[in-house]
Amino acid sequence: MSVGTKPQVRDVIEEHARLPVAVSSLGDDADLFAAGMTSHASVNLMLALEDAFDIEFPDEMLKRSVFESVSAISQAIDRLVGGDDA
Repeated sequence: MSVGTKPQVRDVIEEHARLPVAVSSLGDDADLFAAGMTSHASVNLMLALEDAFDIEFPDEMLKRSVFESVSAISQAIDRLVGGDDA
């Protein structure tokens, strides 16, 4: 729900996902893999996100759907940062 997460997620994607298009041209729900992100770049992105947000993605979150879009990444980070409520 944190609107503040998405701009930072976009910055990390821009720097590490090696997309052939500008992240700013993609909607929050656009498929990053369809936009040209490779599986290798997604690993680099995951590591950069862990550094940027001081988190660690658990094994159950290491799947394509978690890193598929700005929205999906932001939701995953929000769950990790503040997700002890559930």
